Amino acid sequence: MNQTQLNVEELKDFIKHMVTNNQLIQAQGKVPVAINIEGDAGLGKTSAIMQLGQELSMTTVKLNLSQLEELGDLVGFPIKEFQVKNSEGKTLWITEHEIETANSKGYRVVDKRMTHAAPEWIQGKGEGGFLILDDYTRADARFMQATMEILDRQEYVSWKLPKNWHVILTTNPDNGDYNVTTLDVAQKTRFISVELKFDVNVWAKWAEQAGIDGRCINFMLMHPESVTQRINPRSVTTFFNAISSIPKFEDNLPLIQMIGEGSVGADFAALFVMFINNKLDRIISPLDTLTKDETYVLTALRNAVGEGDDFRGDISSVMATRLANFSLVYSKTNPITDDITNRLIKLTTDCESFTNDLRYFLVKEIVNGNKSKFAKLMLNPGVVKMAIS
Repeated sequence: MNQTQLNVEELKDFIKHMVTNNQLIQAQGKVPVAINIEGDAGLGKTSAIMQLGQELSMTTVKLNLSQLEELGDLVGFPIKEFQVKNSEGKTLWITEHEIETANSKGYRVVDKRMTHAAPEWIQGKGEGGFLILDDYTRADARFMQATMEILDRQEYVSWKLPKNWHVILTTNPDNGDYNVTTLDVAQKTRFISVELKFDVNVWAKWAEQAGIDGRCINFMLMHPESVTQRINPRSVTTFFNAISSIPKFEDNLPLIQMIGEGSVGADFAALFVMFINNKLDRIISPLDTLTKDETYVLTALRNAVGEGDDFRGDISSVMATRLANFSLVYSKTNPITDDITNRLIKLTTDCESFTNDLRYFLVKEIVNGNKSKFAKLMLNPGVVKMAIS
C-alpha cells in the first residue's frame, strides 16, 4: 500500500486536520477516524504527537503495546455485576461489593453479568485527548485483536473513550528490517496510514530550539544523507549530546571517534571527524553573527564561504539556515534591538556571503516566524526591494 510521506511539521498539520474533522463527524454521530503513523525507529513519531498534544491542550495517553503483559492493562479487567430490584420495581446494576448495602435497602438480586471495568489509564480523563498505541505491530496478537473494537467504535464492552478523543497508532515498516506483525486488509481499513520521513531542515529547527550543539547542527545540515534507517535521528542526537561538553573538538578526536563508533557507527564517526579536520565546526555562530562587531562578522563570513571561484554555496546555505532558525528562537525570550535589526538588514541587503535566494530565504523565514518582533526589518527600503524583486 502506497502511503503519503510527511515530515514532522506536515504530520502535525495533518493530525490537526484529522482532529477537526473527527470533531465534526463525531457531532454527526459517527466514530472518529484513527491514524497510523509508520516510520523507521528514532524519527520522532511518538514525540511529535506528544508535542502536538501540549500545543492543543489535549490529554495524551501513551500505551506501549509491546511492553504490556496483561490484557487487562489495555482494556480493563473483567468484573461480575449484579442486577438488583426493590419492591417498587426500581432496578440497577451493582458490583458484588455493593450487594450487602443494596440488601439493607430492600433490593434483591434478579440477574448477573460479566463486564469490564474501565482501564486505569482512562479513568478520570475528560474530553479531548490522544490515545497513542505505540509500537502497535510489535504487540502480541491478543493486544492487536483487543484494539479492534477500540479502533472501530472507540469503546470496549462496557466502557468508551470520552468525547473528542483520537486514536493514533505508531508502527515500523513491514520491510523485513523490523520484528513486526504484518497487518491484514481488515486491520488496514480501520485507520488512515501516513509515513513519517526525515527532513533535515525540520530537524535543524527542532535542534535549535532543543539546544543541540551548534557545531553538530552545522554538520547535519551539510550531511543530511548521513541519516539512514540504521543511523536515525535518535542515535544522532544521543551522539551529539555525548560530545557537547567538549570545548574544542579538534583536541579530542580519539574520544569523539570512540563515542561515535559506540552510538552512530564507524562511518558516521569518520565523516564527523573529517568535518572537524576541515574546520567546518568552527564556522561563526548565529549569536556572534548577530551581536559581534560588524567588521569581525563580515570577515568571518567571508573566510567561511570564500569568494569567486572558491565560493562555498553549501556553507553559505548552512549559515543562512542556522541564522534564520536561531533568530526565531532568540526572539522568543529576548528583545530584538535596533542593532540586531540593522545587522539583519546588512546581511540581507549588502553581504556577498549570501546569494540573493538565501537573502530572500532569511527575510521570509524570520519575518513570517515572528512578525511582531521583526516588523522593522520590512520597513527598510532595501529589504523590501530585495524581497519583491
